[in-house]
Amino acid sequence: MVYVPCEAVDDNEMTISVRQARDGQLALLVYTALDRLVDCCGPDQPWVLMPTGMLDEVDEHVPFDMILFDVKIPEELRRKAA
Repeated sequence: MVYVPCEAVDDNEMTISVRQARDGQLALLVYTALDRLVDCCGPDQPWVLMPTGMLDEVDEHVPFDMILFDVKIPEELRRKAA
């Protein structure tokens, strides 16, 4: 199981977030524990818990080039409370 950052679409729907890496590739960020997601992305980051086996299915809907684990997002790029 991994914790995957999301973006809220509306009250009932979320979409998986991808980030552009320095080399231009799209990266899916995943976190191995909830406390790591909060430490690395901030407390306002929405997330979804999913089995690692579903990551291939995610790629079909939200294409990405690579998966990065437990990456710390700089403070200025973190999601802020609305």
